Amino acid sequence: MTKEALPDPQFWGSATVGERGQVVIPADARQELDIKPGDKLLIFSGMHGSSLNVMKAEQVTRFVSRAMAKLTKMEEIARKEEK
Repeated sequence: MTKEALPDPQFWGSATVGERGQVVIPADARQELDIKPGDKLLIFSGMHGSSLNVMKAEQVTRFVSRAMAKLTKMEEIARKEEK
């Protein structure tokens, strides 16, 4: 089993929170992460509640789907070993 190398973290600039709580994602970040108008983004707290993590909803859906498939396989193996 091979692990993909994780990319180095990127810094794309800063953003200011507007009066309505809106933040503009820097253009370089939008381009690199393929974020388009209308994309749904999910916002999570970071470790210890001191940061925000932003992910495209489709990425989270793919991650959960893969995780569920792996859990299903693990359950099947565990059931076979119980017999």
